[in-house]
Amino acid sequence: MIKQLIRSYVLLVAVAILLFTVPVAFTLTAQLRGDTEVSIEREATTMALLLGNGDTASCQALEEMARAYAVETEDEVQATTTARCTPALPRPERDAALAGALERGRPTTDWGSDLIWGRDLVITVPAKDDGRVVGAVRIVYATSGLTHRLWTIWGFRAGLAVAVLGVAALIGAVVARRITRPLRQLNDMASKFSDGDLTARSPVTGPEETRTLARTLNQAGERLDTLIASQRIFVADASHQLRTPLTALRLSLDNIADGVDDEFVREDVEQATAEVVRMSRLVNGLLVLARAEAKVTAAEPLSLTDVVAERLSVWRPAADERGVTIALRGSVVDDRPSVLASPGHLDQVLDNVLSNALEVSPDGGKITVRTETGAREVVLSVADEGPGMSDTEKSRAFDRFWRGQGLTGRSGSGLGLSVVKQLVTDDGGTVTLADAPGGGLSVRISLRASRTSGG
Repeated sequence: MIKQLIRSYVLLVAVAILLFTVPVAFTLTAQLRGDTEVSIEREATTMALLLGNGDTASCQALEEMARAYAVETEDEVQATTTARCTPALPRPERDAALAGALERGRPTTDWGSDLIWGRDLVITVPAKDDGRVVGAVRIVYATSGLTHRLWTIWGFRAGLAVAVLGVAALIGAVVARRITRPLRQLNDMASKFSDGDLTARSPVTGPEETRTLARTLNQAGERLDTLIASQRIFVADASHQLRTPLTALRLSLDNIADGVDDEFVREDVEQATAEVVRMSRLVNGLLVLARAEAKVTAAEPLSLTDVVAERLSVWRPAADERGVTIALRGSVVDDRPSVLASPGHLDQVLDNVLSNALEVSPDGGKITVRTETGAREVVLSVADEGPGMSDTEKSRAFDRFWRGQGLTGRSGSGLGLSVVKQLVTDDGGTVTLADAPGGGLSVRISLRASRTSGG
């Protein structure tokens, strides 16, 4: 918008310059032509009077005047011969201009071109004796000096126009930025909203229209912030309150299963227990998401090596039960990279990713955990040998409550990757899904490297 305003302002100034400067330049050009033509015709008329007198003194005066004029102006004076005067001057060629001057008895002017002028200006003035045309005087005027003055006139105005346009562009930039400042502030507020910062507010400045819009958006932001905060509080409170009865319900079902001998009843109790476990995982996931969206903790340097080693030690027993191998590769083995993450976030991220990888891994399969340390980021990837995902499934994998196809028969909550993305994004990182080499899925997590990384 700023560029459009500047272009419009400069275009307006350019039109004004064209309307006022160009006509003046044309007027000055026409005036220059007219003054030159009058001046030369006056000189030629004076010489024609001397030629028309015909006496010896007039002829000598004509020759002296013509020579002096030629020396001073470097132009050529030509004259015809009369009965009583034969000046020692070049004779003009017999052409239409000379014939017209002799026949009609009026001066003729030839600029040499229809476009401004040619190389020479030729003025022919008839010489008369008692009203009778007896000869003619011609001055051939070189227009190079006129051309130089013409370029001076137009060049000065062109330079002035460029300078004015430059000043107009500077003034237009200042004015445009001043006019659009409230709109930029509103855009900054909208950008912060899109990034999840609902506390952003815009200053109420500028014209009445933008002030009204700013007040409306600020009120909408406050209302939205209040509603989202209430929703998060509700989700967190509900999840927290549901954990206790779900835990009690699971214990009760376990007790019932221990005291029942009927195989069919035991099967029903086990199915109910499995549903309670799934519901508990769902509630825990909702509670983690609510806490993550609240952003109650700040990122700090953490040792990726220590966190990975701790979480792998927790998940290896579950993997060993199914013969799944968890292999660690990359610089985390030889180096101790440090990343910026909130306390507890990286633990939950690894737990969710490893849980999903173990869920889809076939018995006897392999899960590879790999790290790549860069100057500004550390990439942690977890690759499995499961069925992988199609492009459509990858595009939906981070949606809440979307569940992929596992191999163990267990039903997930559909919140695992949503939690991963929320936690990684809060720490300034990114998470993507890609096909693993040889089949399966690779979850790539990019985290900000701490300045102490690699130390």
